[in-house]
Amino acid sequence: MQNNDKSVPFDGLIGQDKAKRRLNFYLKGYNATGICPHLMFVAPKGCGKTTLAKAMGKLLTSEEDESKPKPFLEINCSTLKNVKQLVNQVLIPHVQHKEATILFDECSELPRDITMALLTILNPNPENKTTFSYDDYVLDFDFTRHTFMFATTEAQTVFHALMDRCERVDLEEYTFSELGKIVNLTLPSVKFDNGLLDEIATVLRGNARAAQKMANNMAVYLKAEGRKAFSRADWSKIQHELGIAPLGLSPIEIQILGELGKVKDCSLTHLAAKTGLTKACVQRDFEMYLQKMDLMQITTAGRAITKKGKDYLDELDKVKEVAKVEETKTKAIKKVMRLKLPKSLSKPTPMPDGFIPKKN
Repeated sequence: MQNNDKSVPFDGLIGQDKAKRRLNFYLKGYNATGICPHLMFVAPKGCGKTTLAKAMGKLLTSEEDESKPKPFLEINCSTLKNVKQLVNQVLIPHVQHKEATILFDECSELPRDITMALLTILNPNPENKTTFSYDDYVLDFDFTRHTFMFATTEAQTVFHALMDRCERVDLEEYTFSELGKIVNLTLPSVKFDNGLLDEIATVLRGNARAAQKMANNMAVYLKAEGRKAFSRADWSKIQHELGIAPLGLSPIEIQILGELGKVKDCSLTHLAAKTGLTKACVQRDFEMYLQKMDLMQITTAGRAITKKGKDYLDELDKVKEVAKVEETKTKAIKKVMRLKLPKSLSKPTPMPDGFIPKKN
């Protein structure tokens, strides 16, 4: 998704215009001074934090060879256990006395002692250089050679001092049009029915990763069908086979909505009991999207379905009814076809015992 033309930074990435403009500002500063501020990418899962960070990394050219970017090192913070591991496995072999751009992905998972070490390493000063001592090591950091980036979906759990060390880059939710473009970009040779991409985008929950995963499913389907055109009939078939509901709601979200539709209001405990999930799981993983789509609300009386939520359930019932009618028609057609078969073909002719077919 990255455009190799550096005269138009990030042009190959769909959406996130505000974030790209902000990064372009820092990129201009880097090209003039050789220093990029420490960056903190904040966004929900699947909105492209890592993709955008990598795209920025590719544009931070090396002092030693300006035709190439600095080496890029991506670290999953859940794999880091302590400062000793950080020093021995990351900083000494990949950063010390080298140029590097280091991305700490999901930095809310950083252990506290590593966070404290990073506060020392990233300490701002006029020289743009710092040192960090650990055991017998004294590590030197030069921000003309070393660029630090962080990404998180849980900004509230990142230590406030570490957040203050960074320039924060917040990503936005994708529009339906942008999600459709991402699907189209992933399947450049596929021809879609007019307006179908916008229709597909409504089930992707504003998520770029979901758009790519859906495109991969569509690619598998078209490969099996041996075609390069994707119609509304194809989309209906995929929706049925993968169980894709309107607005991309999961079966549990629909179950919760159904429970809310049975009562005027209810408690979180009631929903947890009906779904068999913990209250924390219901609250964090399912209620938030239903509230976001204005399908349910939380009041002082408890959880309640909205008018939009009731309309959603009504439309879902209509879709199910149509599907049942179509299934009944299909079964009837198959039955009629079986009845029309000649009796000689409906049952094989029994052969006498010891019968041996004659060879030609």
